[in-house]
Amino acid sequence: MHTFEGRRNAAGLRFAVVVSRFNEFITKPLLEGALDAFRRHGGADEDVTIVWVPGAFEQPLVAKRLAESGSFDAVVCLGAVIRGATAHFDLVAGQSASGIASAALDTGVPIMNGILTTDTIEQAIERTGTKAGNKGFDVAVAAVEMADVLRQIPAAQGGTKP
Repeated sequence: MHTFEGRRNAAGLRFAVVVSRFNEFITKPLLEGALDAFRRHGGADEDVTIVWVPGAFEQPLVAKRLAESGSFDAVVCLGAVIRGATAHFDLVAGQSASGIASAALDTGVPIMNGILTTDTIEQAIERTGTKAGNKGFDVAVAAVEMADVLRQIPAAQGGTKP
């Protein structure tokens, strides 16, 4: 039996963080949480690249480009989509999540979805370090684990089974 498990050690790993400018009063604390997680798990500031984009809808394209560059072990997407009175919330939340998942599958690089989708501003604030912890921190730790576990799993060799 073979068991693989990602370690929470960011030393030597390179990360990109894509952050939405929209709802920046939410996304800045998420970014701070992510950077704190990388540091607490042995990562170095010089191994983190931050890219600001207009909003959550734009994140999948930028995340995919970063993943395709071969320069990063994982990409973290941070944003906040807060429900309003129109269907815009459903469109942006669904399409950004779908795009992030597709980009990860297409590139084979972990692209972590740290885009909050909440009904209220208060719920979003709670997830930036108050009642519900900092979701930026949580998703960065998940990125560290995913980058490590993928390094451990051998790549497929010509589609043959051992």
